[in-house]
This record gives sequence, structure tokens and C-alpha cells, in this order.
Amino acid sequence: MDKDWINAVQSIISYEFKNTTLLIQALSHSSAVDLREDSNERLEFLGDAVLGFIICNETFDRFPEYEEGEMTKIKSAVVSRRVCAEVADELELGRILRVGKGMHSFTLPTSVTGAAYEAVIGAIYLDGGLDPAKEFIRSTMGDRIADAAASSHQENYKSVLQQVGQKMEGNTPNYVVLDEQGPDHAKCFEICVELGGHRFAAKWGPSKKQAEQLAALEALKELEIAEEKEDGSVVINKMLDETQGE
Repeated sequence: MDKDWINAVQSIISYEFKNTTLLIQALSHSSAVDLREDSNERLEFLGDAVLGFIICNETFDRFPEYEEGEMTKIKSAVVSRRVCAEVADELELGRILRVGKGMHSFTLPTSVTGAAYEAVIGAIYLDGGLDPAKEFIRSTMGDRIADAAASSHQENYKSVLQQVGQKMEGNTPNYVVLDEQGPDHAKCFEICVELGGHRFAAKWGPSKKQAEQLAALEALKELEIAEEKEDGSVVINKMLDETQGE
């Protein structure tokens, strides 16, 4: 393989390989090689696992208040073929990927470019270990973990409020059941949340869980951290990010 090509690729991914054969294999589609084992498929398999582990680890460390379901949503959003293809396009991997004569780099499907990104992760991991693989993922994924977390906030206001409480007040919210009505099979609950010595407006819900979510949203709105739009959508304001950095 041409040395200039190798140097150019290493410059793009900001990593210098000790074993450049791994780099060549990572960017070799099965249509471009005689033997399937020389393609990037095995490295893609490994890279997918490394990517998943690192994203899970980052999510676990950055969001200690998140429950398993919330962390799973973030992982699913970030470790997806669509996102991998987006990153591959940003790195222009499709332009440098080795493909067969019947394929053209400017019409490659996202499944091919996304696989190439994962294969590069696998190659870096084999060549240099977990730390450089982690650095590559962090630098290329950018704010996608934070974006996925922000999206999950829209669905779990209790988690947002707990995070705010820990950052701003040094304590966690307390949910108080004020009233309940209806038969056992169809009870409704009135719940309010207390935080930092302040009791926020109560909300009714068809279950304790939903009432707590609505009460948490009400508190976030009073704190001007959440804003409810006319169409019913909720936006978490930047104040949350600012409290995270304190």
C-alpha cells in the first residue's frame, strides 16, 4: 500500500499505527480483497464491541444518577449504524475506503461507511490498546453522548431534577403523596416534590410514577430549567449544563 495513502489516513484519524496492516485491513471492504478474512469485517465486529463498551463506560461515569434504562437509551442512540455513518462521513472515510470496481465511494451505503468507522476503532484497539481507542471515539463522537442524554431528559424529568438538586442544592428531591382518589384498580395520585426546603406545586397523575414525573416537570419549570412549548413539547434549558460544570 502506498506510504502517502497511509500517512494521509493516519493524519485524518489522528493516530499513527505501529502495524499499518491493521489500518489497511480496516479500510478494505470485502469487495476489494480476494479473501474475505482480509476484509474489515472482523475488525468491524471487534470495533462495535469496543465502541459499545466505551460509550457505556462514559455514560456510567458522566451520569451517576441515571438508571439502567436511561443509560441503555443513550447507548442505543450513540452506538447505532446511523451515527457511525455520520462520523464516517465527517472523517470522509468513504473517500479513502478501498472498495471493488463495482462500487463507487460517492454512492456507498451508510452500512458500509459505518462499518468502516467501527473497523478503524477495532484496528486502533488491537494496535494500541483501549486508551487510544477511547481517545479516538471521544474526539470523533463529539457531543453525541451529551445530545443523547439531553434527548433522554425529555422523558425522565425526575432524573433531571435529581441532577439539578445534587448540583445546586447538594441534596436530592423528596416526593410527597398528598392525596389519592378512585378505586384500587384506577387510582389517581396527587404528588408534590420538595427540594432544598422548598415545596413545589403538586400535580395529579394516573399512577404514582406518572404523577412524580409531572411534579418533577413542574419543579423544573418553576426553576426555569424546563420550558413547555405551546405544542406541548418540553425543552431543557442550558442552565442544566451550566450547573454540571460547577
